[in-house]
Amino acid sequence: MNSLLLQISTTTTDTLNNVATAAGKADPELSLIDLLLKGGWVMIPILILSIISIYIMAERYVAIKKASQNPDSFMNQVKGLILRHDLQGALLLCGQTRTPIARMIEKGIKRIGQPLKDIETSIENVGKLEVTKLEKNISILGIIAGIAPMLGFIGTIIGVIKIFYAISASGDFGIAQISGGLYTKMVTSAAGLIVGIIAHVGYHYLSLMVDRVVFKMENNAIEFTDLLQEN
Repeated sequence: MNSLLLQISTTTTDTLNNVATAAGKADPELSLIDLLLKGGWVMIPILILSIISIYIMAERYVAIKKASQNPDSFMNQVKGLILRHDLQGALLLCGQTRTPIARMIEKGIKRIGQPLKDIETSIENVGKLEVTKLEKNISILGIIAGIAPMLGFIGTIIGVIKIFYAISASGDFGIAQISGGLYTKMVTSAAGLIVGIIAHVGYHYLSLMVDRVVFKMENNAIEFTDLLQEN
């Protein structure tokens, strides 16, 4: 009984010594870069995905914001020019505006004289092309939102494997054996989730922006066809 208590006491003392040694060696001011490096090679694809996500969100935000900037007076000016039969002036106005709505109306003006159904079809086709341009690369954000957490989960598995390998190799169970694996496990999981959340939010926010532009495009297309039908 005494020998058993002595063995437990010795093991406890060794464990505490290991903790103290690890704490003494640890850097109390671990930088962000050092922390990310603890995640291992899994952090490389996660970092690449984060860069791609930020680039797509910034590029698409600027493009969609620019496409949505259609002056309220645009359609009023187009209506006035068409009512005065100044089609060249209306085409010139559309060319200067350079927005998806303007390109749709420009196509409709070029088809004036043809059956109304053909004009509506040509406007609709241009609208579909413009929406496709606006949605360019947004779907990639949805893919990243699903892949990034999975990569983090792979890092978690690698971290657990490291822990069990260190325990089996040393035959001991202490902080020194589990610290490296825990770093990999926690850092990769957190990084994967953060990148996934950012991509998920970016995907839905940009989709909402596209929906608003599409709504404006449809309204202006209806106004234009109504104008042609009335006159």
